[in-house]
Amino acid sequence: MSRNVRVLHCAPEDVFDVLGDGWLYPSWVVGASRMRDVDASWPAHGAELHHSFGVWPLLIDDKTVVEEYDPPRRMVMRARGWPVGEARVFLEVKARGSDCVVRIREEAVAGPGRLVPRALMDMMLHWRNDETLHRLAYLAEGRAVPSEYIVSRGPRVVAGGS
Repeated sequence: MSRNVRVLHCAPEDVFDVLGDGWLYPSWVVGASRMRDVDASWPAHGAELHHSFGVWPLLIDDKTVVEEYDPPRRMVMRARGWPVGEARVFLEVKARGSDCVVRIREEAVAGPGRLVPRALMDMMLHWRNDETLHRLAYLAEGRAVPSEYIVSRGPRVVAGGS
């Protein structure tokens, strides 16, 4: 099972704001190229994302299903990518001061991907998920509200700013 960890400079809730917006999936998941549909119940248990992966004209339509959703701590998805197969993806988020630590674990659970030697699969997934966490960081940190704006009396006025 491939494992990656990254410190993000935002709160766990900021990460789950990104995870909760299914239309952003191809923005942070390496290999996903477009969204076709997002269930209205996303990200509830059993909800589906209908996405494509690959590069045009070689696009394959498939889906990802939520198996567990426990914000702002954990999300488990079953990502389909046939003909390669299916993978279970675990995302775990823990607060660390004003930052958070995001862990992603992924394992092949069905299809030809299960036949690839584990060491080789882990190496490929490690590279892919390192970039996936990098992209997730851009989105979550970009959505984060800087701490100087979180005060009981409203936003801090910066000299020369609006």
